Amino acid sequence: MPLCFIEPHDAIRVIAESVGREARRQLVGEVYHAWVDEIPERELVTHYTRAVSELDDEDLSMLAAWHASLETVGQPIANTDFLVSIYPSLGEHRREALKVAAGLGSEEAFDAGRAEEHALEEILPRLSRMRAGELANECVELYMWDRLGSPN
Repeated sequence: MPLCFIEPHDAIRVIAESVGREARRQLVGEVYHAWVDEIPERELVTHYTRAVSELDDEDLSMLAAWHASLETVGQPIANTDFLVSIYPSLGEHRREALKVAAGLGSEEAFDAGRAEEHALEEILPRLSRMRAGELANECVELYMWDRLGSPN
């Protein structure tokens, strides 16, 4: 009996096409989180600036509230320039801030199909094989959750 091998990146794409809407939404979020974890330290501010610049006023307010919950910067202002200027002072929380910023505007983008397409076509190929393998394992769990009766 022949064995078939599939690359982790391809397995993630197959699973994304095989699950319902809520599981796919979670999968896309996991792809972005995996990508943020692999971004070199020196590039974080660039990606954070880009993510924040794409947020609307409501999302900026939610990001400012997240910053306020850290209690490291005083009372943040829901303003792109301010949020970008305080980013370096977040220290160990910078990656998490980027994950939050990247995820905030994704609801409308997901509904329009842009977030999923971007995650699978642009972000997923950037993941290392090792990280994609870890993510593929998480995606298998999402697939099982989806197929075993999630309210999709």
